[in-house]
Amino acid sequence: MTRPRLQAILAIGAIGAALVLINLLGTVAGLIGVGLMVLTTILTAPAAPQTGSGSLNWWALIAGGTALAMIGVPLAIVVEAVGGLLAAIGGGLVIVGVAFGMP
Repeated sequence: MTRPRLQAILAIGAIGAALVLINLLGTVAGLIGVGLMVLTTILTAPAAPQTGSGSLNWWALIAGGTALAMIGVPLAIVVEAVGGLLAAIGGGLVIVGVAFGMP
């Protein structure tokens, strides 16, 4: 994967995480943000570092954060405190993963 393409995909994931974290536009924006994070997770999988490479596995942070946000955003509709906490932790993990994965 080329460097500019990876940077663009990671930027899309960061925008999605920001939508989940800010939660300014409500549940619909949170779901759109989760969709962007899922897209980023899928498209950056080929560029993920190999296990045992000795470097930080930024892709695992993105994948784990996306999974938490996928649970948290819909759960926030029913139980706002728990769902919001899971979504915030997931969004934070994705932001950290994007920061370490940016070439």
